[in-house]
Amino acid sequence: MRVAMFGYQTWGHRTLRALLDAGHEVVLVVTHPKSDHAYEKIWSDSVADLARDNGVPVVERNRPDDDVTAALKDAAPEIIVANNWRTWLPPEIFNLPPRGTLNVHDSLLPAYAGFSPLIWALINGEKEVGVTAHMMNDELDAGDIILQRSVEVGPRDTVTDLFHRTVDLIEPVVSEALAKLESGDYEPVPQDRSKASFFHKRSIEDSRIDWTWPAEDIDRLVRAQSDPYPNAFTTHKGKTIRITKASVSKGRYGGTPGRIFIPEGDGVVIVAGADARLGKNHGLVIEQVRLEDGTELAATEYFTKMGGYLGR
Repeated sequence: MRVAMFGYQTWGHRTLRALLDAGHEVVLVVTHPKSDHAYEKIWSDSVADLARDNGVPVVERNRPDDDVTAALKDAAPEIIVANNWRTWLPPEIFNLPPRGTLNVHDSLLPAYAGFSPLIWALINGEKEVGVTAHMMNDELDAGDIILQRSVEVGPRDTVTDLFHRTVDLIEPVVSEALAKLESGDYEPVPQDRSKASFFHKRSIEDSRIDWTWPAEDIDRLVRAQSDPYPNAFTTHKGKTIRITKASVSKGRYGGTPGRIFIPEGDGVVIVAGADARLGKNHGLVIEQVRLEDGTELAATEYFTKMGGYLGR
């Protein structure tokens, strides 16, 4: 098919690779310029470079404008394929090709529409994550599903682990979904909007640890902010410390959330949970920290004395 593509970062790169490898005629690529945003400098394989290396015309924009619309009309694609396009696509764009626009999203829609779905899903303790190919309509990430694939979330998985597993699904999902659309051999599945959820873009502030959360939730936050993402962080004596390795304590500890309490195993227990005063909660065992200058330390080296509080 004649395909135009909207996409960015590694997700868009894998999508374009799938289109080229499947033998589709890619007539135009629209991508974002490089960004200094903390979450856009990682997984940043260049869609523009891959397109140009393969002789595909490229337009770089933060948002679609009249020039993008004109370029699309000139290219006359049968379908648009989008993956990780970061701003709104208006109906005059996604309805322009006769077959519409296939969007590829890294969640199991209708849950986790919007941004950073893997991070939010891991924070929330989901048992599986995945990739959905669906037709675009007037509501973001809400169109009929053509194809969906999932992978399990392991008990100690980081978001980096989940990224690699789900990004490997992109090429087969794109190829199979387009084959279905081209042949007509598919039954679109409407999304159950009663099960939909929509999440905002993450910022650095979203990585700040709230010690009133249960330790299990904070542990997942730490794993959801694994390198190369900006790490989960807290403050100690007015300085920022990033938590790069942690686990849930074996013991149960009572007191005030954020209290630097006692050594356990390979780390130091921090009291956690809004109801920590009852003494029924597990704490968070911090095992590895990263200081503001980038120095990595075992928590037992950093917390040489017990007492005091984090996050105040």
